[in-house]
Amino acid sequence: MISVRLRLLILALLPLVVLLPLLLWLAVSRWAANYDNLLIANVESDLRIAEQYLDQILTTTGGGVAALARSTRFRDATSRSEDQMQSFLDTERKALGLDFLYFLPMSEADEAARDWPVIAAATRGDSATEIDIFSSTDLFAIDPTLEDRARLPLIETEAAVPTDRMIEDRGMVVHTATDVPAPGRAGVLVGGILLNRNLDFIDTINALVYQAESGAKADRQGTATLFLEDVRVSTNVRLFEGERALGTRVSAVVRNRVLGEGRTWLDRAFVVNDWYISGYLPLTDSFGNRVGMLYVGFLEAPFVAAKRSAYILVFTAFGGILLLTIPLFLRMAGGIFSPLERMNDTIKQVENGQLDARIGAVDNRDEIGQVAAHLDELLDQVQARDRALRSWADELNTRVEDRTSELRQANAKLESTYQQLVMSEKLASIGEITAGVAHEINNPVAVIQGNLDVIRETLGEAATPLMTELNLIDRQIGRINAIVGKLLQFARPSEFNAFSEHVDVATVLDDCLVLVDHVITRAEVTVKTERAPETPAVQINPGELQQVIINLVVNAVQAMNSAGELSISVHPAERDGQNGTALVVADTGPGIARERLNTVFDPFYTTKPGEGTGLGLSVSQTLIRQAGGIITVRNRAEGGAEFTVWLPEHNDQLSAA
Repeated sequence: MISVRLRLLILALLPLVVLLPLLLWLAVSRWAANYDNLLIANVESDLRIAEQYLDQILTTTGGGVAALARSTRFRDATSRSEDQMQSFLDTERKALGLDFLYFLPMSEADEAARDWPVIAAATRGDSATEIDIFSSTDLFAIDPTLEDRARLPLIETEAAVPTDRMIEDRGMVVHTATDVPAPGRAGVLVGGILLNRNLDFIDTINALVYQAESGAKADRQGTATLFLEDVRVSTNVRLFEGERALGTRVSAVVRNRVLGEGRTWLDRAFVVNDWYISGYLPLTDSFGNRVGMLYVGFLEAPFVAAKRSAYILVFTAFGGILLLTIPLFLRMAGGIFSPLERMNDTIKQVENGQLDARIGAVDNRDEIGQVAAHLDELLDQVQARDRALRSWADELNTRVEDRTSELRQANAKLESTYQQLVMSEKLASIGEITAGVAHEINNPVAVIQGNLDVIRETLGEAATPLMTELNLIDRQIGRINAIVGKLLQFARPSEFNAFSEHVDVATVLDDCLVLVDHVITRAEVTVKTERAPETPAVQINPGELQQVIINLVVNAVQAMNSAGELSISVHPAERDGQNGTALVVADTGPGIARERLNTVFDPFYTTKPGEGTGLGLSVSQTLIRQAGGIITVRNRAEGGAEFTVWLPEHNDQLSAA
């Protein structure tokens, strides 16, 4: 048996020694996860900046060539000799920062258009700028120096896809072409920038992303790279001796994700010789093929060290607190254990029949001392009452036997009442939860509506092109508000519509169809409704009528199990000479077994054991009967079940009485 001393020590030290470190570990782990997510968010932002710069290069290159093609000086140059034309193009090429610029007459352009979509677009009178991959032959035909510049020896790289290639001699080119509308010399003006070994391009990206940072981000050691497929053709990633890692290759995992699947990589990755928080973006050429990647990333090591320092600091501080706290606690607890052990010994003696055993005086004057004194007094009373109890025992035995039969009957009634209370409590809980969810939805919807109004006011007339989208958002917000209103009305009808003596069944039906729209849509059920032009108003609590209708509709949808037709009609009906309104809900499901038609309204009857409580139809029948109505059920000849809810017409005289 575990002693009181040990139990108290465990009870006191367990939160301090076990639970508190566990909570501390969970908190630190959550912080570390958020820290990692922040790093991923940073590299994602960096990748967007690099992508925008690459798009800017494409736009600027294409725009510059297109502007030149339509300039008067180009038109004048077309009328000169071939040598003068070539000299003019060389001068303009340097001014535009291009690696090549040449003019194709329309006959040659039509032939080149079969190989290059950008030239094909120019022959149609458009301008196009894309990233294209040029073979070594293509580069040599343009300029032999470009072929030499594009050539890179491949360096064996850990975790890369195995290859027999030794050299990468293809070139990644910003390829642009535009039509030349010069009269008498129509054709296509073609230009491009070779990105292989283009260190200005990649260093500019690195400067934009990392060197312009300040504050906490300034410590990031960032790199940027342009890949031709999986080969680094332009990078500021360094090898061990400080040389740029041109010709190294990306890992197979990254290649498969980015080039194979076309997905952006945002995660840690091993880059050449160290781990980086990395972002890889797939690049496509004018044919729509994935031909390369744009990479940015920063060294992971400083951030790993920061997390490690945080872990060490937190758990070292916690260990110091334990070393100071536990000895002090044990010393203070010693004055408690001794009196408690005496109490325990005394209780054991009393349990063994020594009713005259007592604790005696204790040194403590605190609550434990008072408990010891009170315990002795109680033991005196116990000893005195023990004698009286023995005399009453026989009399009590007789009375117990007499009451046993009565208790059995009362117990059966209590069991029935308990089941009803459980059902009422569940319904109340559902109402509270539904109301809470509805109120929580209202807050973000209000923020969306407010910001939408701010957008309209801020943009003014500039919002006209977006008016269709803004109006669509307005309508969707209105739909959300309507659904939330119906949820609140169903969950707490007393707050929106206290007991009403005049209830339109068709109106309540419309509200219910809004609430169960998601159930009907998910089951692919078609709803067909019929409403008489005028139906008598009935006398029932709207919330109770909603509960009945929703239960019948959901049961019908579940009975069909898949696509079917749900028919709902509301029309006047007379019953036993009294006017009223009938609501008919019919489905195209399998119907109800003939022997079960008389038991479907029994409490706890269900066709879905383990899923339903079997109280829905029973509660619905009770609510309708309290309102003076009735629910009936039958199987239709064409298949499916049909439930009819009839409620009597509201009577002003009865209400006044």
